[in-house]
Amino acid sequence: MVDTDRVVGAAKDLGGRAQSAIGDAVGSSRTSAEGRYREAEGRAQEVYGQAKDTLRDVADNVSDYAGEAYDRGGSYVRDGARAVESRVEENPLIALVIAGAVGYGLALLLHGRR
Repeated sequence: MVDTDRVVGAAKDLGGRAQSAIGDAVGSSRTSAEGRYREAEGRAQEVYGQAKDTLRDVADNVSDYAGEAYDRGGSYVRDGARAVESRVEENPLIALVIAGAVGYGLALLLHGRR
């Protein structure tokens, strides 16, 4: 979707070019200067509209990428959970010892030695 600033800016640019050409043709420096001013103003507004369009496109792309990353992250967590589950089923005693050691280490970190 094209931003309205781009359309309005292009119209001002075109009008300014025409006005400055008419001013040059009739020898009116004031009309020519006003036309060049409108032309510059139109170009600036058109560039502003282009920047807004670009930012809108970037925001849309970032949103899409974030959604894809979220979906992939969920599949990684599910795959990891399945891997851990299968290891625990294969060696329940080792899993119990590891869980106990982790719990003891966390207790030491949280409560500290007194």
